[in-house]
Amino acid sequence: MEFKTIYKLQKKALKRSAADFTRLGFAIFFMIGVLTFTFLSNGGIPNSMFLAVAALIGAYMAMNIGANDVANNVGPAVGSKALTLTTAIIIAAIFEASGALIAGGEVVKTIKNGIIDISAFNGNPDEFIWAMMAALLAAALWLNFATMAKAPVSTTHSIVGGVMGAGIAAAGFSVVNWTTMGSIVASWVISPLLGGVIAAAFLFSIKKSIIFKDDKVEAAKRYVPFFVAAMSLAFVTYIILKGLKSIWPKIIEFLNLLPFISLEITKKPAFLIAFFIGLIVAIFVYFLVKKRLASSVTALENTKDSVNTLFTIPLIFAAALLSFAHGANDVANAIGPLAAINDAVINGGVSSSASIPLWVMGVGAFGIALGLALYGPKLIKTVGSEITDLDQIRAFSIAMSASLTVILASQLGLPVSSTHIAIGGIFGVGFLREWLHIKDEQHRTIEEDTLIIIDEELNKNAYKHELKVLQEKSDKTQSDYTRIVDLYKLIATEKKIIKSTKKNIKKAKKVQYVRRDAIKKIIAAWLITVPVAAVLAGILFFTIKGIMI
Repeated sequence: MEFKTIYKLQKKALKRSAADFTRLGFAIFFMIGVLTFTFLSNGGIPNSMFLAVAALIGAYMAMNIGANDVANNVGPAVGSKALTLTTAIIIAAIFEASGALIAGGEVVKTIKNGIIDISAFNGNPDEFIWAMMAALLAAALWLNFATMAKAPVSTTHSIVGGVMGAGIAAAGFSVVNWTTMGSIVASWVISPLLGGVIAAAFLFSIKKSIIFKDDKVEAAKRYVPFFVAAMSLAFVTYIILKGLKSIWPKIIEFLNLLPFISLEITKKPAFLIAFFIGLIVAIFVYFLVKKRLASSVTALENTKDSVNTLFTIPLIFAAALLSFAHGANDVANAIGPLAAINDAVINGGVSSSASIPLWVMGVGAFGIALGLALYGPKLIKTVGSEITDLDQIRAFSIAMSASLTVILASQLGLPVSSTHIAIGGIFGVGFLREWLHIKDEQHRTIEEDTLIIIDEELNKNAYKHELKVLQEKSDKTQSDYTRIVDLYKLIATEKKIIKSTKKNIKKAKKVQYVRRDAIKKIIAAWLITVPVAAVLAGILFFTIKGIMI
């Protein structure tokens, strides 16, 4: 029997290791392919080997972004069972790559958020190339470790830390824009708080307007169209502002080709224009959903689970749109430094912005998609089910928070992290559930347990009184001694019941819907992301410099 058990465990371990080697094989094949292509297509350029190695590191970084960061977009939908893990990965991979290729932009800032002053390099392309390579590799290594530890962290903060550390190693502390770094530190607090508050507010409004009603079907018929329309408004505005900003001039040029349309070409969309387009889409969605519900809502049962199903399709759209916007924005975390190195190698100088060749964009787009497919499931499961339990309504609230928080923060000029917003939204939903549970238990369970304590205390006191009378009796009989023993046992039993009931009251007050160990791990990872990436980048810079000199 023991040999059979050992054989089964061995077989399972071999199967798991085979899957791990297969994933690793695909990842290595992709990186070597990028290395080979880059070297062969740029072989006649001085420092082409630097560019090829940088492209390999960029491919590694892109895969780590896909493995870690994309989980925030699809994790809640998977955790709520609106999407299967496989379907979520396929949708996210397609839309991440599409966002990167279509709307990733032709020009990016090579130094993320202007955190270091490139003039400190004095036009020296070699040290600049080494610094960017060190920053890219440090950020990728940290993301790899965080993914292994199942900690969702900000890829933007990772590359920011890498660029800062490499910049300090190359040119000293004066190279860093500390004002910008201060705003990044502020985002550690602003992002999760805003995300949590908005997600909790939406969840409570849905519960108040639908779930807490006696006739949930009728309430759903009335309010679900409003909530889905609000999501449409938020997401269309979000996609235009964040996902299409780099190709907005081309969109305006195309629209101007249509008759009766004459729009001013601007570098990026204005909030009012994005909001107006979102409002038109929202009105259309409202009447569409209302019409669909009028014909199908009668088939629903008057239960929370039945109402939950109405939010499944909106969640699928949310996962797709969040992935598109993420691909359009965060691809720069992988290809920004790579584009900087490519520009420095080809032009022999240092620039704060650079055009992105199609092959560089392809490295970022396909790297993110591949990293998600190979290593994304681990973080998707963590985000979707290991922080708090999610259903479609809770996941819907988190998705709403992700779009609204970014829109609000961008208009107020507040620095935010999409990763911190999403995780903050999950925290907010979980803590709201705790608060509602405590509120309910204090009106129900605690009152019942208090009555039990009172009854048991009365019984215990009655037993004590009888025991005292028997102990003071001078002519005790055999039955008296037997009764005394029974009374001691009864008193001990009552003490146990009272103690257990008091524990139940405390437990009712301390029910935890958010796993505290997950909170501690994630917050710790957030706090050390920038300094760890910075220190690692500094070490790598000196290592690369030592090898090259």
